[in-house]
Amino acid sequence: MTKIRCKNCGLSVQVPPGGSRLCGCGNWLSAPQDESAEVDQLEEAAVAQVVGPGTAGTEAWPRIDGDLSAIERLNDGYRRIRKEMAKAIVGQERVLEELLIAIFARGNCLLTGVPGLAKTLMIRTLADSLSLSFSRIQFTPDLMPSDITGTEVLQEDKTTGQRLFKFLHGPLFANVVLADEINRTPPKTQAALLEAMQEKQVTIGGTKNKLPDPFFVLATQNPIEQEGTYPLPEAQQDRFMFNIFVDYPDEEEEFKIVEMTTATHAAMIDRVLSATDILEMQDIVRKVPVAPYVIRYAMKFARLTRKGSRLAKGAQAEPAAPRPKDQLEVPDFIRDNVTWGAGPRASQFLILAAKARAVLHGRYYVSCEDVRSVAAPVLRHRIITNFNAEAEGIKPDDIVRMLTKYIPRDPNEKA
Repeated sequence: MTKIRCKNCGLSVQVPPGGSRLCGCGNWLSAPQDESAEVDQLEEAAVAQVVGPGTAGTEAWPRIDGDLSAIERLNDGYRRIRKEMAKAIVGQERVLEELLIAIFARGNCLLTGVPGLAKTLMIRTLADSLSLSFSRIQFTPDLMPSDITGTEVLQEDKTTGQRLFKFLHGPLFANVVLADEINRTPPKTQAALLEAMQEKQVTIGGTKNKLPDPFFVLATQNPIEQEGTYPLPEAQQDRFMFNIFVDYPDEEEEFKIVEMTTATHAAMIDRVLSATDILEMQDIVRKVPVAPYVIRYAMKFARLTRKGSRLAKGAQAEPAAPRPKDQLEVPDFIRDNVTWGAGPRASQFLILAAKARAVLHGRYYVSCEDVRSVAAPVLRHRIITNFNAEAEGIKPDDIVRMLTKYIPRDPNEKA
């Protein structure tokens, strides 16, 4: 038997001499009759089969053979985290999965749901299971930026008598920050989160203060109360990787919630992963290879939400260049119902989230199904609908579902 390493996913497969074996990523690997033949040539042929002719000489897929065991550990840790969170949280499987995808992809989350759906408990339990420091900020209309970032205070040194300014850390200096009811505070305070979310630092008095690593902002907002609230500006919404919709539990789940929370039950959450483990696993997620057709499939979700310019009837214009066969035209339901679409950051987050989902499910490659699964939380807060959509009751989630049906499946995708 000859050990052939697939350059598509990094997995080593035992192949009999002169035979072929199917790798877990869907790529066929072949072995020569002579076991002493150069295996690298076969790997180059495998890359050419996946990437396409004429590209085998370019940069090869990243090798992740040393990370395969770490991927298995990450998948095992994911199952253990779900098991620990089930001690305190009933149901909400989809919400928990999306939260963990965002964390391992280094993203921030916005949770939208009515009161009483355990959004705060969910985030606190997640922080406990990951052995991370946790901080909760209750946003109110009178909250100031220095209340969350920290402030400088004047202190006197009793030995020398000198007075010096000392920076006191605010609640932002934690691994997991719960921004509760973020839409209840003015934009000035909301904007104080922008630097923290994007740059992972806080600037006070001209001095940059690094935030702990890893750092996540998990914000909640109430969609039903609009009086006395300040909707998040689009620039800040775009910093959130996911907008996760927390829905009501079904009847059986609500029965278990009532039964468990009205007794003397007290959940004891065991710590599963440390901060060092999470940082290592975040790096592994970035190393997962993605086929070019999957990247182009994800890009279609973002690009098709942008309204193209439609020429007025009878207007004189130069003849347009012929459209490539694989390039789709912006559909009418986008032109009629969408004001602004998603930007390039949506395409980046789609791929990162798809990578994290693939790894959490124990796979060493990214599929189009991973992209479809994360499309709704990535795009729902980046698609701005117009009055026509509101009159027809069309929500951003409906737009994403229509896009999923409109974008054809790639022929390279496994059934």
